[in-house]
Amino acid sequence: MLFNTFRFAYFFAILFPIYWVLPRRPQNCLLLAASYYFYACWDPRFLTLLVLSTAMDYACGLAVDRIEDSRKRTLFVALSMALNLGMLGYFKYYNFFAESLQTALARVGIAVPLSRLNVVLPIGISFYTFQSMSYVIDVYRRDLKPTRNFIEFAAFVSFFPHLVAGPIMRPTSLLPQVARPRRFDLPQFYQGAYLIFWGLTKKVVIADNLAQHIVDPLFSQWPTIDGGLAMVAIYAFAFQIYCDFSGYTDAARGIAKCLGFELALNFNLPYFATSPQDFWARWHISLSTWLRDYLYIPLGGNRGGTRKLCRNLMLTMIIGGLWHGAAWTFVLWGTYQGILLVAHRLCRPWLDRIRPTDRIDRACWKLVRMVATFHMVCFGWLLFRAHSLAQVQGMLQAIFARPAIPSLAYLLPLAALIVPLLLYQVVQYVSKDLDVIRRTPWYVRSAFYTACFYAFVLGGEFGGSQFIYFQF
Repeated sequence: MLFNTFRFAYFFAILFPIYWVLPRRPQNCLLLAASYYFYACWDPRFLTLLVLSTAMDYACGLAVDRIEDSRKRTLFVALSMALNLGMLGYFKYYNFFAESLQTALARVGIAVPLSRLNVVLPIGISFYTFQSMSYVIDVYRRDLKPTRNFIEFAAFVSFFPHLVAGPIMRPTSLLPQVARPRRFDLPQFYQGAYLIFWGLTKKVVIADNLAQHIVDPLFSQWPTIDGGLAMVAIYAFAFQIYCDFSGYTDAARGIAKCLGFELALNFNLPYFATSPQDFWARWHISLSTWLRDYLYIPLGGNRGGTRKLCRNLMLTMIIGGLWHGAAWTFVLWGTYQGILLVAHRLCRPWLDRIRPTDRIDRACWKLVRMVATFHMVCFGWLLFRAHSLAQVQGMLQAIFARPAIPSLAYLLPLAALIVPLLLYQVVQYVSKDLDVIRRTPWYVRSAFYTACFYAFVLGGEFGGSQFIYFQF
C-alpha cells in the first residue's frame, strides 16, 4: 500500500476518525492492527517475520533488564542480533554472497555449485530489524527501561507511517509517545497535512517525472549517450532520489503528526552541504546517526589515533553501503563515501587554514564548497543508480571522452522540475527554517499551495510508482 495511491487515502480516511474517538489503549490496539494490515497488503507471508522479530526482541529486552550477570545479558543481546541480522542476511544477502563466492572460486579453477534462493525480499526488513535490534541494545546499555506492554512494543516496531522506509526511530524517542496519552491537536494536524501534501508533491510531480522522462530513458541507453546526456542523467537522478526519499519521509512525518506522533527529521537540505561530513549530517539522518551510535562509536570512533579513525569510518560506510543493497555497486558506493569522509577528515586542518576572513570571500568560499560537495555526491549517485560496474565505466567514459552540450529536450524538463524546488530551498536555507512557508503572509502561502496544487493535478504522475527506498 503506497502513500501515493487512492487505496492508502481510503485506508487513512477510515482509520483517522476511529482512532481519535478511542482512548489510548484501544488506540494502540487499533494502531497495531492497522500497521499489520498495512504491512500485510504487500505480502501477508512476511508478516510472520515482523511478528517473530517483535516477539523475540520484546523477550530479549525483558531478559536483559532482569539479569544482572554481564555474560548472560550479552548472550541475549547476541541472540537478538543473530535473529535480526540472520533474517536480513538470509533474505537480502545470501544470493549475493553465494554468487560472489562462486565467481571468486571459479577464477582460481575451483567449481563449486551453490544453490540460489528463490525468495522475495520482505519490504522494509532493513528498517524494522535495525529499529527492533536497537531497542535491545539500549536496554542493555541501561539507556532505556524495557516496556512490559507487548501491544505498545509491537505498535512501536510496526508503526505503519515509517515501517517500510523510515525514518529509523529510536526506542527512547518513539516508545514513550506510544505509551503516553495522545490528544488531537489542530495546529499539529495542519502541520501534518502540509507535510503530506508537500511530500507527495515532491514524489508525484518531481521525482516520478524525472524518473519517467529523463533518468530511466537515459540510464537504459547508457552505451549510446554522449557526455552531456550522461551528466543530465546523473543530475536528474540526484534530485529524483532526494525528492522520492524525502517525499516519503515528509509524508510519513505528516501522517504521524495527524495521529499525534513526532517522527525524526530525516533530511535537512542535503545539497546545501559544504563537506562530505556535513552531507551525512543532512542526508538520511536517522540512518547516519544509527550507524554512528551503534557501529562507529562501538568500533572506537575517533579514539585511538588517525589510523583507527580512518578504519572505523571506512568500515561504517562500507557496511552502510551494503545495507542499501546486495550488489557490488552498493559496496563500491559505501567505500567511496568512506573515502570522502576520510579525505575530508585528513584535509580539514588545511581547509581551516585557508578559510577566508572577509565576509564576502567567506560566502564565495562556502558556495565553492557546496558546488564541490554536490558534484562529489553526484558521482556517488552514479555508483548507486548503476546496475553494473560496466555501466559506471561506460557513463564516465562518455563524460570525459564524448563531452557535448545536452539536448534541450532533456535540459528544459530538468530545469522546469528542479529550479522551483531549488528556489524554495534557498529561502529555507537563508531563513534557517524548513517550515518557512507556514510562517509567511497568507497570500504567499496561498500562492505557494495553489502552484503546488496545479502542479500536482496537471503534472503529477499518478501511476502509483514505488518509492526507491522500498527496495532496501
